[in-house]
Amino acid sequence: MASTVATTRNALKNYASLILTLDNVKSGLFYYLILLHAIKAKRHLQARGITTTAKEIYLWVSQQVIRLILRLPSTRKKVESQMGAAKLDIENKLVPKGANVTRHLSLPSDGKSLEWILAEMDKMDTEMGGSVDSWKQGKLSGAVYHGGEELSKIIVAAYERYCVSNPLHPDVFPAVRKMEAEIVAMCLKMYRGPEGSAGVMTSGGTESIIMAVKTHRDWARATKGITEPEMIVPSTAHAAFDKGGAYLGIKVHTIPIDPYTRKVNIKHVKRAINPNTIMLVGSCINFPDGNQEDIEALGALAKKYNVGLHVDCCLGSFVVPFLEPAGLAQGDSKGRYKLTPFDFTVEGVTSISCDTHKYGFAPKGTSVVMYRSAELRRFQYYVNPTWPGGVYASPGLSGSRPGALIAGCWAVMQHMGTAGYLDSCRDIVKAARTIADAITDDIPELYVLGSPPASVVAFASKHPNVDALEVGDAMGNRGWHLNGLSEPKSVHIACTRLTIQVVDQFIADLKDSVREAKLSPSGKGTMVSVYGLGNSSAVGPEMVSQLASSFLDALYKA
Repeated sequence: MASTVATTRNALKNYASLILTLDNVKSGLFYYLILLHAIKAKRHLQARGITTTAKEIYLWVSQQVIRLILRLPSTRKKVESQMGAAKLDIENKLVPKGANVTRHLSLPSDGKSLEWILAEMDKMDTEMGGSVDSWKQGKLSGAVYHGGEELSKIIVAAYERYCVSNPLHPDVFPAVRKMEAEIVAMCLKMYRGPEGSAGVMTSGGTESIIMAVKTHRDWARATKGITEPEMIVPSTAHAAFDKGGAYLGIKVHTIPIDPYTRKVNIKHVKRAINPNTIMLVGSCINFPDGNQEDIEALGALAKKYNVGLHVDCCLGSFVVPFLEPAGLAQGDSKGRYKLTPFDFTVEGVTSISCDTHKYGFAPKGTSVVMYRSAELRRFQYYVNPTWPGGVYASPGLSGSRPGALIAGCWAVMQHMGTAGYLDSCRDIVKAARTIADAITDDIPELYVLGSPPASVVAFASKHPNVDALEVGDAMGNRGWHLNGLSEPKSVHIACTRLTIQVVDQFIADLKDSVREAKLSPSGKGTMVSVYGLGNSSAVGPEMVSQLASSFLDALYKA
C-alpha cells in the first residue's frame, strides 16, 4: 500500500513538472511572438516615422468607416451608378461602336492576302478616329522615341532578317547571341562598368527593375540569410519597384522627398535601414519630375551597411551618360540643371537599368540591366537541372525571346554611334531646358519641380486660382498628350526628338492653357477627374484602382 502511494505521489510530481514545463514552453513561445512583433513594429516605426505611421493608422481607420458607410443601400446605389458611368465612358473611348465596325472574333475560313491585311489596318485606324502616324506631330510626352525615318528602315531590315530567331537557342542563332552580348557590353561601357561587370537584356524597364529586385533578394538570402526582405525607395521611384515587391514578397519602405530639391531625405533612408534591408534605390532620372537622386550619398549608405543599390536609369538611358561630353552636366549659368555622379564609378552602386528602347531609339521591347559583377548577376538566373524536359536555364523571366528585337537594337546602336547619341542628347536636353526656362521666366503662375538635368520637365501651380491639372486638361484640348501627376498636383513632358520641332508651340499653348485654367476652369477634364477622385477621400485611391482595372478590361474587349 505504501509503495502504491509513493508511486502515485511520484507520478503526480512528474505530471506537475510536465505541466510546468509545457506552461514554460507556452510562455516562452508567447513572449517570443510578442518580441518578434515588437521588433517588426519598431523597424516599421523607425522606417516610416511617427507622423507617417500615425497617418497610416488614421487612413486605415478612415477607410473602414467609409466602407461601412458605402454599404448603406442608398450610398452604395449612388456610388455604383457613378462608377458605372465612369467605366462606360472609359469603354466608349477605347472600344469602337456601331454597325459599321468590322470585328474579327474568330479565324477567317481562308487566309487573307497582304493587300487585304494592309487595307483592313487602314480601316481600323479610321474606325478608331486616328491615323497610324499621328504621333509625328510631336505633341507627346515620351511614348514614342523616334530616331528618324532612316533608323526605322534599319530596324525593319534587321527585323526581317532575324524575324524567326530566338536567343533561347544560341546554337541555332549564334549571331543573335553575339549581338545581345555586344549590346550589354556597349551599355556597360557607357555606364563605366568596372572589370568583371556584367548584364542581361530584358523586355523593358519594368522587367529590368524587377530582375534587379529579384537578384538582390536572392543574394541577400544566400549571403545573409534574410528571409523577410525589405527595400527602401524614394517616393518618386518608378512603380515597377512596388510591382516587384508585390510579385516577389518584399516589403517596400517608401521615403518622402524634399519638396524643393525633389531628392530623397538621406537621413530618413539611413533610419529605415535594418537587418532585413536588401537594397536601396535611386533614380537618374526619375519618371515623375525628371530629377535625379543623390546617388553618391545613397552609395555611401549601401556600402556602409552592405546592402545593394540599384540606380534606375531607364528614362535617363542614352541621355545622362552623354550630358558630360555634351558640356551640359554642369548646368547653366544660374546653377540649375546640374548632373551629379550616378554610374558604376560611384562606390556602392551594385546594379543599373537602362532602356535601349527609349533614347537609344531601339525597337520597343528592349532594355538592359547591369551588375557590378558577374557573381551578382548569377542570382538573377533561373536554373532547373532536374526537369524531365532537360536542363532548363534562362537569364530572366522569359524563356523564348524575340531575337529580331535584339538585332534591331544592335543595328540602331551601330548606326547612331557615340556622335549620333551625343547630338541627340544635346538637342533633346536643350529643348527641355528651353521649356523649363520659359516656365520659370515667363509663366509666373507655374513653377518647375526641382532642377531637372535631362529630358523631363514637370510643372505645378503657385497661383491660388490655377490648378495645374486644369492646365494639363487645357493642353489636352489643344492636342497634347501629357502626363498628370500627384504630390503635388502637376504635369510633365518627357521631351524627345519629336519635341524639338514643337518647342515654341508648346510654350505658346502652355501660356494660353494657364490663362484658360485661370479664367474659366471646367473641373471636368480627365486629369482633374482622375486625380481629384484619388484625393477625394480615404477610399479615393481604391476607386481610382477600380477605374484603372476597368481601363485594363477595356483594352481586351474586342
